[in-house]
Amino acid sequence: MQPHILILGAGIMGAALAHHLSSLGGRVTVLEAGLPAHAATGRSFGWVNASFFLTEAHFHLRHAAMQAHQALARDLGLDPTPQSCLWYEATGPEFDRQQAVLARLGYPLRLLDRAEIAALEPHLANPPDRALLFPTEQAVDLAALTEALLAAAATKGAAVITGTRAEALVTAQGRVTGIRSGDTMLNADHVILATGNGTPALLAPLGLTFPMLHRPGAIFRSQPLPRLLSHILATPEQEVRQDVAHRLIAPASAAHQSDSGEATADPAALLRETLARLQALFPGADLRPDRITLAERPVPGDGLPAIGPVLPGLSMAVMHSAATLAPLAAKLLAAEVMGLGDEADLIPFRPARFFL
Repeated sequence: MQPHILILGAGIMGAALAHHLSSLGGRVTVLEAGLPAHAATGRSFGWVNASFFLTEAHFHLRHAAMQAHQALARDLGLDPTPQSCLWYEATGPEFDRQQAVLARLGYPLRLLDRAEIAALEPHLANPPDRALLFPTEQAVDLAALTEALLAAAATKGAAVITGTRAEALVTAQGRVTGIRSGDTMLNADHVILATGNGTPALLAPLGLTFPMLHRPGAIFRSQPLPRLLSHILATPEQEVRQDVAHRLIAPASAAHQSDSGEATADPAALLRETLARLQALFPGADLRPDRITLAERPVPGDGLPAIGPVLPGLSMAVMHSAATLAPLAAKLLAAEVMGLGDEADLIPFRPARFFL
């Protein structure tokens, strides 16, 4: 008999889990309090990379996840072509250290001079003296990918229930057996928390404290404009990319990947400041803002992913950046939940490190 797996959360992580678990024969239900991709997933920069990492194990997980993105795109009939990134977010000795570390780790890169940068991005004002080209990095529309994953899972029998919040985890004899929502009980053989910043509140009644960092994020989107940019651009002042609809998309802070907090109390000020940075990069462009969206990024207390078992019948997958990690993290966790053995790549990222 197929095990019934209940996934809480229909962001990119929950959708990827639904796809992989249903592909392995699980009977999957996804429960979402709002709409799919309505929170952090739908308000993400969508940069898939391993040039940002905290530990070597974290680098290797992210690097493998980039390849998993390519495989997933082919499975779903999407374009797997990476956009590539021009990176000069650091300068001087810090630039040299980044280049040396990534080269040692075997990360694909190429050092470009000013003329090469200008040839690749002719609309960019004042190209730097040097940059690193990361040819395998890409940007992904996470909301569209979430929708495609849930649709693929539905063809294998997965059900998605929206507008229903899991108010509490239900336990019996030391095992999580389902959830309660109002007067309704939903039973399952296994529950997976893909609930981002909602995770601590679900775990607290079980006596488990799961720390999360405060990491507000803001994403700027312009109105469509002529093609200005062919690569993801990571400068000291601003990260930016242009999507298929020709909108510029940019985090409303510098060093977005650093996971440092940013002030989001005044969205109008963030919009003005981001627009000014973009106008400095592309002074000839008619940049008109469309909107700025705010979201709290789900970052566990030590900055690293939390993936795997929590209690009998309960697992979790909470991380930043799920934009990069979701295809691989979901595939590996799905294999574990379906009883196919422990995945070595997930061992450094077990949630148990927070509960000891």
